Amino acid sequence: MIGIGTHQAVPLGELEEVPAWTQNIDRVLLCATLALLGIGLVMVASASIDTAARANGQPLAVFWRHSVYVCVCLAVIAVTTRIELSLLRRLSPLLLVSSIVLLALVFIPGLGREVNGSLRWLSFGPIGLQPSELVKVSVVLYMSGYLVRRAAEVRSDLSGFFKPVAILVLIAGLLLLEPDFGATVVIFSTALGMLFLGGVPLRTFCAWMVVIAAALAVILFMAPYRLERLMTFLNPWAHPWDSGFQLIQALIAIGRGEWFGVGLGASVQKLFYLPEAHTDFLLAVLGEELGCVGILTVLCLFMTIVWRGFAIARKALQRGDEFGAHLAHGLSLLIGMQAAVNAGVNLGVLPTKGLTLPLMSYGGSSLLASGIVIGLILRVEFEARRVQ
Repeated sequence: MIGIGTHQAVPLGELEEVPAWTQNIDRVLLCATLALLGIGLVMVASASIDTAARANGQPLAVFWRHSVYVCVCLAVIAVTTRIELSLLRRLSPLLLVSSIVLLALVFIPGLGREVNGSLRWLSFGPIGLQPSELVKVSVVLYMSGYLVRRAAEVRSDLSGFFKPVAILVLIAGLLLLEPDFGATVVIFSTALGMLFLGGVPLRTFCAWMVVIAAALAVILFMAPYRLERLMTFLNPWAHPWDSGFQLIQALIAIGRGEWFGVGLGASVQKLFYLPEAHTDFLLAVLGEELGCVGILTVLCLFMTIVWRGFAIARKALQRGDEFGAHLAHGLSLLIGMQAAVNAGVNLGVLPTKGLTLPLMSYGGSSLLASGIVIGLILRVEFEARRVQ
């Protein structure tokens, strides 16, 4: 057995004969993930118990569904750690195309399902799927392969930067038609971070950052509801009963929690005041019940995942696995970026984006994607111990 933090090599043939979970995987990353899943399970139960009781007379209905999603997430983590990175590298373009096709299918009547004014879901009988969650992961996989195939072009030629951005523009166009501005921001930010870490010249990177920021600003001002959200974020009390209602209720919840919270299950804002209490605004309910200490604990757990992801990327790079290094960087940025945006929305420092909190918020598609992310990071660490 190999202890954490050691660099003892394991023969490749011997490694393949032993199941991934019997190896000494990164326990810090795994424990942080399990902690977030556990806290999320408890908070989803607390945040949804009253609304579920009112909707169908079953207070724990949402909790039981979320429990199933958590089990699926754990199964996905276990399965994903068994997938060879070399296979994922070969399939990454196909996976990206497939996810874009799924993203386009939401606009077909009968397949796409509208929820809260956004056409983001595919319906397969009783099963619903949000393609944008899978697109986030497939973009990271594709970018990881691209940065290996076109390493010299990325570092020396403008076209090396422009080609992946063109694909991102196509994906962004589909996402904005849904509309899903939050997913667009997260995908662009993650991809640009990967390009920066991949060696894009600073001058080129900064120039394109200005261009992309200008484009996003134009998109923002073209849609009245997005501009309204921005203005509401700056002063939610100017519209306390319509566009500013969610943010005000979230701020009240976090303010009531103070340092140590009002107690688990004792939230008032979840009692039909705070919309989407068990999805987008779960952190606000957590802040009310567990206080500032609870919020800081959750944020530290997410920071731990990002830290371990970057440490695993460094280990993979030292072993000569560039694809694994880029993949670990990108996946860490993805989960960290989405957590940061969700926390920013709940705390009132970012406009409302409609993004879930990874590993914690209620939602099968979100937990499925989060499971894939964690499983792939663990796989990178697993393969980094191979003999080169």
